[in-house]
Amino acid sequence: MSATLPQPPGTVATFAQLLSSTRRGARLARLLATTQLRAWDLSPDVTERAEQTVAELATNAALHGRVQGRDTRLALTLDATTGLLRIAVTDAEGGQLPVVPTDSPTDRETGRGLLMVGALADRWGTEPHPPGGKTVWATLSASSTTATRDAPPRG
Repeated sequence: MSATLPQPPGTVATFAQLLSSTRRGARLARLLATTQLRAWDLSPDVTERAEQTVAELATNAALHGRVQGRDTRLALTLDATTGLLRIAVTDAEGGQLPVVPTDSPTDRETGRGLLMVGALADRWGTEPHPPGGKTVWATLSASSTTATRDAPPRG
């Protein structure tokens, strides 16, 4: 016989929305994320970084992960226990994984979105989304502030 041990009450808030795989859908992803992040009463620093991260991931999904007739999915998960905000954008194109450009001349107009995501998020990565899609995700510490992110290392 197995018994379930009592678990401390943890709060996980979620938001998910299917959107068209278009530039308009990417814009709507950012607007919906902004509304939800403000409803969760996150700090302005976290909200701003999350908004920009959503914008980059949703735009990449619309430009590079679009499959005609298939939607993009935006998911936000706020785990109060760990203090992490997870942003995930799932598209239908699984064959081409995102690549961070190794050469990023300042005069290029494209190709720097994932560099921005890497700078804004604490971690990011990809995972397959069967049968043929992929999810690009990023996590941000929901308790961080600009002051602590920009502070010099101690020691």
